[in-house]
Amino acid sequence: MEPLLGDAVAALAALAAAALSLITIVAHITATKMPNLHRHEEEKFFVNADGKKESIPSIHDPPTKELSVVVPSYNEEDRLPLMMDEALDYLEKRQKRDPAFTYEVIVVDDGSKDQTAKVAMKYCKKYGSDKVRVLTLVKNRGKGGAVKMGVFSSRGGKILMADADGATKFADIEKVEEGLRNLQPWPRQMAIACGSRAHLEQDSITQRSYFRTLLMYGFHFLVWFLCVKEIRDTQCGFKLLTREAASQTFSALHIERWAFDVELLYIAQCLKIPIAEVAVNWTEIDGSKLVPVWSWLQMGRDLLFIRLRYLTGAWRLETSKSN
Repeated sequence: MEPLLGDAVAALAALAAAALSLITIVAHITATKMPNLHRHEEEKFFVNADGKKESIPSIHDPPTKELSVVVPSYNEEDRLPLMMDEALDYLEKRQKRDPAFTYEVIVVDDGSKDQTAKVAMKYCKKYGSDKVRVLTLVKNRGKGGAVKMGVFSSRGGKILMADADGATKFADIEKVEEGLRNLQPWPRQMAIACGSRAHLEQDSITQRSYFRTLLMYGFHFLVWFLCVKEIRDTQCGFKLLTREAASQTFSALHIERWAFDVELLYIAQCLKIPIAEVAVNWTEIDGSKLVPVWSWLQMGRDLLFIRLRYLTGAWRLETSKSN
């Protein structure tokens, strides 16, 4: 009996090794060697409040604003107004208190099929195109791709990623700003502060099914085991980066959909960029585009491929020159 059991274990181990080898080969062969930095001609300008086209600035230009807020938006005509009202109310009040404070909000319409761009343009007309800009992508690239295009079009010395659903209280930007300051001195002017919902995990578990809770723990384990070990919540969409950190990390980013945050932080760790994790207020907002089972499976695949592709050299990190 024992020899048979031993043979079975050996056969399973050999099968697992063969499967991993096959997955590694597939991950390497199917990898796109260079990050997708292409911008369609229509994406090289934005329409200002007067309806005229203006060229998009570059992340490689010197900053002319203190803060850029990048808001990736896909079919967000219903949820975007609440987020924009809260964000702009905060930013305007802050500017009145401190006239030296300058900002811009970049809404990236990620190939939406609804009136997202039209809703965003109302804010552009109200506040002016120096403060609110709408970048419309020709086709849907995914959340990571939308954030990347917004980052590359920003003018801020610091760049904040903020979700269109407004799940994170916008005033909590002060918390991530403090987290960023606490990392000083910033090596090569690079640092990242991540908003985190990890402190709310126990409360969220009580509201989820056992299956979704299992998926959540499985995803967290894969993130820790394969890619990012020091950040408990990689997926919170509230992250503040210095301009140089944003330039370096997003220029190397391959993943453009839900798992992009993980690759972003993996790249940051490899480049030895200091990262702070800061607790923020967060509320579940109806209308999420995340399809529970399918999206988790996609992210699990992407996590494995991120690790294997960097491990096998299919993807390589090259530090670009500072500007």
